[in-house]
Amino acid sequence: MSKKILYLLGIALTIILGMFLYQNYCCNCCMKPPKLDNSTTVVNNKRTGLVPFTIKGSDFDYHCNDNIKFVKNEKAALVPFSDSVAIGFKNLKTALQSNPNKKIKITGYATSDEKNTTTFQNLALARANDLKKYLISTGFDANSFVLEGEIKDKWEMNSDTLIGPASFNIIENEPASNNQWEVLKAKINANPLVLYFNTNESRENLSTEEQTKIAEIATYLKNVPNAKVSIVGHSDSVGAREANIVLGQSRAEFAKAFLIKKGIDSKQIQTSSQGPDNPIADNTSEEGKSKNRRTVVTIK
Repeated sequence: MSKKILYLLGIALTIILGMFLYQNYCCNCCMKPPKLDNSTTVVNNKRTGLVPFTIKGSDFDYHCNDNIKFVKNEKAALVPFSDSVAIGFKNLKTALQSNPNKKIKITGYATSDEKNTTTFQNLALARANDLKKYLISTGFDANSFVLEGEIKDKWEMNSDTLIGPASFNIIENEPASNNQWEVLKAKINANPLVLYFNTNESRENLSTEEQTKIAEIATYLKNVPNAKVSIVGHSDSVGAREANIVLGQSRAEFAKAFLIKKGIDSKQIQTSSQGPDNPIADNTSEEGKSKNRRTVVTIK
């Protein structure tokens, strides 16, 4: 083998050896360490318990991941509710209005370590009642509810807030007998709905008690189709009698409009006005006049 060939082989071996040493011993010392991304978050694969909001019935099923919340030891739910929960209640109201033979059973829950400072048997039942009051304020029939309360050892919580400690189930309502409707009519007429008005006013916001009475009237009329409701408007004696007759009639028409919004057929409603002709108090005092400015709603 010639010297020239040996010389070339030596150069080739030197190059190969140099590349080997560079790749294995020098390359890593020239590379920059990887830069940490501050936006990277650590994901905890352990999923916390989820308590979805649900309303269930034989032909009704609504659910969403949002839910009602109660602060620990408190009977009142945190409001306003999310849009998803509100939609569920709206759909529920429509379902119940189209089927008077069904009711909604609300079961409230509380944990064994919570304090009950209410007049109810337990905090769970108080929470169910709070939800009932809320639904009545949105137009639900006051007679459409069955309430229960259950105490649990623990419940899903976020800090000091219980997530979804209530369930909603649509149940069949036992058909009422004619005697039951007579009892309801007697109750309505024994303690009739009376709306009071300030001078020259013909409308006002309704209290929870007034809304409950209207709901009872609506329930009776829906189940006794031939019945009629009588709405009579009254006024104090200030001003001309003719003007007070008109004012009393406008008050009766306000009550009629409200009952129609509750789903009562306008053909079942009769309105009239007695103006200042039937006072229940002395018109010589401001207190007496305020009692005379009223509308009385009864079942005929």
